[in-house]
Amino acid sequence: MLFRSEVKRLISKEVKLRQSLLPRGEMAQKGVQLDREAFSCSICLDLLKDPVTIHCGHSYCMNCIKSHWDTEDEKTIYSCPQCRQDFTQRPVLVKNTMLAVLVEELKKTGLQAAPADHCYSGSEDVPCDVCTGRKLKSCKSCLVCLISFCEKHLQSHYDSPAYAKHKLVEPSKKLQENVCSRHNEEMKVFCRTDQQSICLLCLMDEHKGHDTVSAAAERTERQRELGVSRQNIQQRIQDREKDVKLLQQEVEAINGSADKTVGNSEKMFTELIRLMEKRRSDVKQQVRSQQQTEVSRVRELQEKLEQEITELKRKDAELEKLSHTEDHNQFLHDYPSLSPLSESTPSSSIKIRPLRFFEDVTAAVSEVRDKLQDVLREKWTNISQTVTEVDVLLSGPEPEPKTRAEFLKYSCDITLDPNTAQTRLLLSDENRKVTAMIEQQSYSSHPDRFTRWCQVLSKESLMGRCYWEVKWGGKGVSVAVTYKNISRAGRSDECRFGRNDKSCALDCDSNSYNFWYNNVSTPVSGPQSSRVGVYLDHRAGILSFYSISETMTLLHRVQTTFTQPLYAGLRIHHFEDSAELCKLK
Repeated sequence: MLFRSEVKRLISKEVKLRQSLLPRGEMAQKGVQLDREAFSCSICLDLLKDPVTIHCGHSYCMNCIKSHWDTEDEKTIYSCPQCRQDFTQRPVLVKNTMLAVLVEELKKTGLQAAPADHCYSGSEDVPCDVCTGRKLKSCKSCLVCLISFCEKHLQSHYDSPAYAKHKLVEPSKKLQENVCSRHNEEMKVFCRTDQQSICLLCLMDEHKGHDTVSAAAERTERQRELGVSRQNIQQRIQDREKDVKLLQQEVEAINGSADKTVGNSEKMFTELIRLMEKRRSDVKQQVRSQQQTEVSRVRELQEKLEQEITELKRKDAELEKLSHTEDHNQFLHDYPSLSPLSESTPSSSIKIRPLRFFEDVTAAVSEVRDKLQDVLREKWTNISQTVTEVDVLLSGPEPEPKTRAEFLKYSCDITLDPNTAQTRLLLSDENRKVTAMIEQQSYSSHPDRFTRWCQVLSKESLMGRCYWEVKWGGKGVSVAVTYKNISRAGRSDECRFGRNDKSCALDCDSNSYNFWYNNVSTPVSGPQSSRVGVYLDHRAGILSFYSISETMTLLHRVQTTFTQPLYAGLRIHHFEDSAELCKLK
């Protein structure tokens, strides 16, 4: 008990001493602040709870320093938050009983009511208008009193019935904007004529006769408009979130499609490279094998001839020796004993190709190389165009052209593919014109060729937005578009333009038009013309046919989904009829 009394006496004496050194207006608050700082934790900034003192002499709440050091466990070095002194081992925390008693006595002196630093008003806060000296933060502003209150000074608004009708709002620095600058009165009226807030005296003066309502009524009206605006904004947010989700799905689809395409392309090119490597190896192996065979045959013949030469030289030496014998009787005696010559290999049996051995193989490989290069050059344009046609239409498809000049912006230069032409079709004018002939044409065999129907495809594939025109003559033609995998052999409807799900066609004759798709005919009305325009928007799935004369008239329009590149097609109905792809550029 004596110890507790002595502590109280020391604290009271210290407080009085500090208060005597302060200006009178700030004496109470400053004294409280200094005492709180002396017994406050530098981590939580509140009075010490279960105080502990570490080796460097600084004190903290036990839980605060524990939590601080818990975050430093990974560093294996612990430090004081104030002086930064390091400890290689985590200090053992023991409650400082004397300091704990001092804090408890400090609380009993009534100083605990003093606020911490974070309760005082800062530059961004609204200060209490009642506080003197260092002002506390406001927690409410009164629209009737037109001042702001901290929690302590606001209590009277809750306790006294006189303030029951006062309206409290969140702290505001703009309370004085509610006061009329001319009459120093609260502005409770809104002038709709001048679109401004006014006081009652203004209503009787310069705003007399204006359209006015109470500020509360105008707020209600504006609040209703604000609600409608918020609904519109929220709806737009939902719409945009859906759009963002769709675009994200589009991104995922693009990435997935691109990854799959790259993978498939790599696989196919790898297969082509492997095939080329195998063919290269086969040619090399065959040439080397044939080289070995032919060299062996030549070596064998060469050895035989060399043996014959050796024998002939030996025989010649015998004959020469005998020819030099001087004894006539000896010569006559030895002559019959000479062995006869063996049968000689005729020189005519050796056939040599001068300067040409495997050169024909080189020519054959060169021919294959040239054909592959032609195919790659031809098809690479289609591949490149197909890649560049991939796009994301953020604002929907572009509007369809209206005038012929607008259509001509999308004109494409296409020609006819001789490898697809039926054998009674004659191509001319740089493969732009086709005519049906009675005589068979001298085309080489090709798997892409139509065998029975007098049909031909364009050499170029069609993607994106394309426009072309066909000029025809005779009794009738079919202007078509088709996928490349349409059947080619036979007279079945699977091969005929418009009679299957791989193609569609506009049949034109001198009296009528008919549109065909999947073997279903649709009569088409329109002005007769020997010139037909075709517009394709591959991505939008639009295909349109037009009659071209002095004016441009829509004959038939299709809205669908195209899943593959398309090719232009022409079918000639009768011999000597013709059709031509017009030059538009």
